[in-house]
Amino acid sequence: MSELHVEIDSGVAVLTLNRPERRNAFTSTMGRALGRAYRDLDAEDSVRVLVLTGAAPAFCAGADLSGGGTTFRSPDSATFSASPVDPPAFALRKPVIAAVNGHAIGIGMTLAMQADIRFVAADARYAIPQVRLGVLPDAMAHWTVARVAGMAVAAEILLSGRTFDGAEACRLGLASRALPAADVLPAALEMAHDMAVNVAPMSAALCKRLLWDTAIHGYHPSRVADLETELHLRVMGRPDGAEGVRARQEHRDPRWSARLSAEWKDLTDS
Repeated sequence: MSELHVEIDSGVAVLTLNRPERRNAFTSTMGRALGRAYRDLDAEDSVRVLVLTGAAPAFCAGADLSGGGTTFRSPDSATFSASPVDPPAFALRKPVIAAVNGHAIGIGMTLAMQADIRFVAADARYAIPQVRLGVLPDAMAHWTVARVAGMAVAAEILLSGRTFDGAEACRLGLASRALPAADVLPAALEMAHDMAVNVAPMSAALCKRLLWDTAIHGYHPSRVADLETELHLRVMGRPDGAEGVRARQEHRDPRWSARLSAEWKDLTDS
C-alpha cells in the first residue's frame, strides 16, 4: 500500500499520509512521494488547492522510531537533508491547507508548519520534541515557526520540545482553528472547495508568493508596495479581472481562464 494516497475532486487534491498502522510515522519513502506529488499537482492547472492530512487516527506521529537507537545513526552527508520533502508546501503556487486531524509530532508538526493554513484537532497532541531525542527540529522549523507564530513562541516550543493540544496551538498562533478531530478534514475541504471555485488561480498564486517571499526576504513595506503595484499591473485588464466582477454581479460561479502552466511569471521575472 502506498505511503501517500492522492485523490482529486473538483479542483481539490487531498494528500493523505498513509501508514495508519504506524500512526503515519514518517519515512524517507513517504517524504519522496510527498515531494513528487507536490511538484506534479502544482503543475496541473485543474488542481486549485491542496489539502494535506493523515489516515485516521493520527496526522503523523513523527519519524519512524522502529530502528530504536539506530534511528538517528550518522547519515551519508552527501545525500542527507533535514528537509526531506522537496519542494516544501510554501514554495508551491497553489494554496496548501494542513488538515491536522490527529496527533502531529516532530516532523509531522514541522511539515504542517510549511502549509499556508492549519486546522487542528482540539484534543490531539502536538510537539516538536527533537531536542528531547538528541537531535534538532527539521523541515525548516527554525524559520517557519518563528515566522508564523513569532520568535518567543518558536523559542518555547522548539527549545522545550514540550507537548500541547490543539486549543493551545491556536492560542499560540500555530493554527487557525481547533475543531473536534472528526470535523478537521471536512472543514478543510469546505474551505478548499470554496477557494477552488471562487478564488482566481493566478491571483492566489501571486498572493501566496508575495506573502512567503516577504517572510523569506524581509521586504521593507515600500518594497511590498512596489511589488503589489507590479502584480496588479499583471492582472488588471486581464480576462479574470473582468470575469470576477461579472460573476459577482450575476450571482454565479466565476469561470477563470488564466493558466499557471502557460502564463506564470515569478515575482523576480520581468
